[in-house]
Amino acid sequence: MFPLRDNVSRTHTPVVVWTIIGLNVLVFFYQMQLDERVLQAFMYHYGLVPARYFVQDWAWRVGLSTWDYTPFLTNIFLHGGYLHIIMNMWTLWIFGPALEDRLGPVRFVILYLLAGLLASLSHALFNATSTAPVVGASGAIAGVLAAYAVRFPYAWIRVLVLIVIIPLFFSVPAFVFAGIWFVMQVLQGWSSLLMPYAASNIAWWAHIGGFIAGSVLLLWLEQSNRPAVRYNGGPWER
Repeated sequence: MFPLRDNVSRTHTPVVVWTIIGLNVLVFFYQMQLDERVLQAFMYHYGLVPARYFVQDWAWRVGLSTWDYTPFLTNIFLHGGYLHIIMNMWTLWIFGPALEDRLGPVRFVILYLLAGLLASLSHALFNATSTAPVVGASGAIAGVLAAYAVRFPYAWIRVLVLIVIIPLFFSVPAFVFAGIWFVMQVLQGWSSLLMPYAASNIAWWAHIGGFIAGSVLLLWLEQSNRPAVRYNGGPWER
């Protein structure tokens, strides 16, 4: 299912969403002007390579520091191709603005970055010996999707589904869209563990980790914004 739009009204300009999209696009065009050798080195230094932290002999041989943890964050601003960045940024544009509108810019940034970091950690833990760099914002965006579904479970998402070459358009509640998406990630994630040689180059466990992180972070961030309740001997006050 490919999301096309939602029906949640907004009152503020999604400045943070636009900024994140802009940063990703700028970094992507910087990547595109690098020659192949330099680009590969760039991806290995700023993308997340799990073996860098779990197979130290390999890391030392290829010249990667085992004490540099910035790739857990920097990888979420890198992408592997045009389709990769277009799909990620489109999904962020569909689900991000309404969430930023309700959370506010600061809390939205916190959710996005923490979901991205926890998505990176999930990928590293489930692929500890992988020497391939993982890049992409999809883990952080999975967190945004989960938070959106928790915050707006009955919002309607207009989706496109291709049956061979026949396009079908219909609307589903956000919790249904997110639930189907998450189940698909879990099935693919477990398949990658049970049949590692048949696994694709998609970071399924980053998606799973980011999604779970987003749902938990949303509850925490909304709770943190509630007024304190005080008791002064009379009625409870908010």
